[in-house]
Amino acid sequence: MKRTNIYLDEAQTASLDKLAEQQGVSRAELIRQLLNRALNNADDDLVSDLAAINDSFGALRDFEEPPRGPSGREEHLDQVWRSTS
Repeated sequence: MKRTNIYLDEAQTASLDKLAEQQGVSRAELIRQLLNRALNNADDDLVSDLAAINDSFGALRDFEEPPRGPSGREEHLDQVWRSTS
């Protein structure tokens, strides 16, 4: 195991100490557990996010997009653009 020093503000330290006490572990052990959880789940989150995106393709294939007509949005954006130029 390697020793690492980090700087925490008072609120972080208090939150860690409270959580460590609730779980019956030291602050250092809690930090190791939190780091392990974050590092191990990073790839899992990406995989599940990509799977959700992939599964959503075609979900709205029967959805009819309403026709778009002229609106005041373009005029408003033109006015904003002219006022900042």
